[in-house]
Amino acid sequence: MGPSAIRYAGLSDRLERAGIEVEDRGNVQAALAETGASGAERARFLDEILETCGRIASEVEQARGAGLVPLLLGGDHSIAMGSLSGLAAEGKGGVLWLDAHGDLNTPATTPSGNVHGMPLAAAIGLCDDFARDGLRLPAVDPERVAVVGVRSLDPGEQSLVRELGIAVYTISDLDRRGMEPVITEALERVGGGPFVHVSVDLDVVDPEVAPGVGDPVRGGLSYREAHLALELVAESGVMDALDIVEVNPIHDHENTTAGVAVELAVSAFGGTIL
Repeated sequence: MGPSAIRYAGLSDRLERAGIEVEDRGNVQAALAETGASGAERARFLDEILETCGRIASEVEQARGAGLVPLLLGGDHSIAMGSLSGLAAEGKGGVLWLDAHGDLNTPATTPSGNVHGMPLAAAIGLCDDFARDGLRLPAVDPERVAVVGVRSLDPGEQSLVRELGIAVYTISDLDRRGMEPVITEALERVGGGPFVHVSVDLDVVDPEVAPGVGDPVRGGLSYREAHLALELVAESGVMDALDIVEVNPIHDHENTTAGVAVELAVSAFGGTIL
């Protein structure tokens, strides 16, 4: 439902009006959670999710081979494992992860069993059970990971951040330092490898602005702060692929969050006022 809502909010039209040529390659086939058993309690629907991510990885690799910049729409943030696996055909790269959460849990540390709380850990190579044909995990170097906008980290994630030295910029860091210096520093950190991926979870934005997300956390980015972050990404010219994820129309009001997703995508691709 998330990708459909984003399309309905006018994604292709807005990008094309900003001078960005769009080729919509449709939806990647995914199993419906409500039609099957959830599987292992500590990583629910893992097989189905990883099968889908394998298809995503293939699509991303093909798009990159054709000289395109992939834009992945979700839905569940676990799709980032597919995005990053496809990019990692060129070797392990870097990722700017804009999110209220760290997504750094593993099946051993997860309090929920939700795989969408694990994709960054898997991309770093910390989830051995996630190894599958068609996926390249690990896909990123820990020293080329920057997580921005965090307001909620589980105990296992806190330990992992300290152990690996992953760059995490909390909402307090943004309050104290400002968006521009944080994003500039984060982009410097994630660069230098074969690719730079940008993964945007809409819950990084305050739920008063973007209510239609899976796991809202109060105190997020303002509308303008979120746009500035992605305007800075566009100005840097380093983005090789973009995720826009965790849009959940069931929780939304009049497709507001999907509209925000469209506007942020346009900013990331260089749409400007003048």
